[in-house]
Amino acid sequence: MENTEHPTGVGAGTAEAPVRFDTAIAVLLRDDLAVWQRLNVASFLVSGLGTHVPEVVGAPYRDGDDTLYLPMFRQPVLVFEGDGETLTRTHSKAVARDLAVAVFTSDLFATGNDRDNRAAVRAVGRDSLDLAGIAVYGPRNAVAKVLKGARMHP
Repeated sequence: MENTEHPTGVGAGTAEAPVRFDTAIAVLLRDDLAVWQRLNVASFLVSGLGTHVPEVVGAPYRDGDDTLYLPMFRQPVLVFEGDGETLTRTHSKAVARDLAVAVFTSDLFATGNDRDNRAAVRAVGRDSLDLAGIAVYGPRNAVAKVLKGARMHP
């Protein structure tokens, strides 16, 4: 059953039971980024989830004129913010729990293509990454635990 109610899965007054997801998609952004950087980082971070975890993608959309649109995630993406220490701590916990993790480092703002992005991340050890943001996917409770200390993005 698809969630046709509120994006959080909480009912909006319909007769159908709300959809509850046992997994979570979360993005954690460093709180000192400019708005354009936050949007760019969040977009890049979630872009890999659909190929790595294809079950997070729902069915294609169609409008009333039968125009076909691309499918999107079947569940909400929760967006958080925190300082550099919070990102480092959350990243370490997510890796230790073997959750699916995407990283965006500050170095990637200076690159212009995927090859250079991968090389920039590869050049730095895991504990030395200058994280601008991370995305985490996994069981809802595990994702909530690794994000403890982060705050919802305003």
